[in-house]
Amino acid sequence: LNREYRQLILDSADVSTDTRSYVREKCRSALELLRSIEQRQQTIYRVCMSITRRQREFLEKGWLYLKPLLIKEIAEELDVHPSTISRTVSNKYAHTPQGVIELRRFFTVGIDNDEGDSISAVSIKEKIRKMIEGENPKRPHSDQAITEMLESDGIKITRRTVAKYRDQLKIPGSRERRQRFD
Repeated sequence: LNREYRQLILDSADVSTDTRSYVREKCRSALELLRSIEQRQQTIYRVCMSITRRQREFLEKGWLYLKPLLIKEIAEELDVHPSTISRTVSNKYAHTPQGVIELRRFFTVGIDNDEGDSISAVSIKEKIRKMIEGENPKRPHSDQAITEMLESDGIKITRRTVAKYRDQLKIPGSRERRQRFD
């Protein structure tokens, strides 16, 4: 805050009561704004620290290691309302070893595997993408074949979900992929 304005509040001799009241109110508003900014920074910091603790393996190894994480879990840990976490991560980005990532992308649902561990949808999509990248272009994997390969890895997922994830990755179906190479 500007020292001259603070001085106006303290030196009451040559300043009118209205002016002092006006400056006092503006100083109060400015202090409240500064406190709000500090609180916002602390919330962002706490959310990022919590995400970092929970997603360390992803940060070190990549997208295949992203764990399922719900906004509700972070809210409970930080003892705030889920809407606070949602607003905090909205339109915010973090520079990570995996690149610049929108904070919202850390929050993903999961699917349980045979061992009872939960695997994030993002991780499953990455597995599908890698399977398709490594396929024989003359004999691309069908969605059913991808489903069976994932099942052999302990991930129970339906063919329709594989098709949905493949579409979200903007990868054409096996027929279209085969036609590209004929």
